[in-house]
Amino acid sequence: MKLQRMNRRALALGALAVSGALALTACGSDDTGTTDGASNSTAAASDIKCDDAKGQLLADGSSAQKNAIDAWVKAFSAACGVQINYKGGGSGAGVTAFTQGQVAFAGSDSALKPEEVTASKEVCSSGQGIDLPMVGGPIAVGFNVSGVDKLVLDAETLAKIFDSKITNWNDKAIKALNPDVELPNLKIQAFHRSDESGTTDNFTKYLIAASPANWKYSGGKAWQAKGGQSASGSSGVAQQVKQTPGAISYMELSYAKDGITPVTIDTGASAPVEATVENATKAIAAAKVVGTGKDLSLELDYATKADGAYPITLVTYEIVCDKGNKADTLPATKAFLRYIASTDGQKTLADIGYAPIPDDIIAKVRTTIEGLS
Repeated sequence: MKLQRMNRRALALGALAVSGALALTACGSDDTGTTDGASNSTAAASDIKCDDAKGQLLADGSSAQKNAIDAWVKAFSAACGVQINYKGGGSGAGVTAFTQGQVAFAGSDSALKPEEVTASKEVCSSGQGIDLPMVGGPIAVGFNVSGVDKLVLDAETLAKIFDSKITNWNDKAIKALNPDVELPNLKIQAFHRSDESGTTDNFTKYLIAASPANWKYSGGKAWQAKGGQSASGSSGVAQQVKQTPGAISYMELSYAKDGITPVTIDTGASAPVEATVENATKAIAAAKVVGTGKDLSLELDYATKADGAYPITLVTYEIVCDKGNKADTLPATKAFLRYIASTDGQKTLADIGYAPIPDDIIAKVRTTIEGLS
């Protein structure tokens, strides 16, 4: 990526950190390795406790976390011989699949809504679905404007761009934020997600919190503003930005690469804030646990003005039954979740453009995983 947070060197380091071969491959990798973690010679296997994990896990959900899941699956499958098929069809699809009992766990960039918790009780015998924060990171606002390699925008300007109120790159509002940048007379091509997406939910939560006067929509996983163009999944909007001059969209940072430049955000802090893992971590560290019982859903401050805190962040949850998980998938589910919440599992995130969950929160996640039944 342009900010060098997802360059080849970082990818290579991430690969060494987990198994020596962590190219981000498709989830259904046939590189399953051995079934005994102790007998596997890779560095990753020594950090993975397989227990009675076996068979296959089906999962679906957040496309924003798919690069992280792919990396984790590669290491876990090599150690334990369990095949995990994570579709990455979007948060909405993942939650639906979970509440219909089609998957062992789901990924979502938004915590379960009350009605979704109620629906989960139908498939979680004597229990319910809970949110386990596992992946953090910045939502990059990536653009493709030839000759412009750095751009500062604020919440007001972004709201007007994505609500079709600002339609040209040389608009005076953009010029005011970038007085030293030669902005072209070029139409803005704003892309949003066509599928229900937790990334959309978090991005619009930022617009609502930071510029309520300019973003009058209620928010949610489904895009509500008029105008613009759409594509499915984080990879879909990223591909559109890459191939469309004048394009702009929002996507998880690991997708903002190969011709996409992330915007720097003017939050009102002493200096505009770049979309980096470190800056997202500063924002997530201030999050509050608002879930009850075993649920660990978080409340983020999207309107933060703290120096160095990147405001457009998301936390992706793994959604699982606290009780009533299927007996044939529970051992593998717990073993996989235990690994990705481990110190080594979380270390993998920073190497591939994500933000690890803060220590005090991930400690609660680990305790909760051990109690799943």
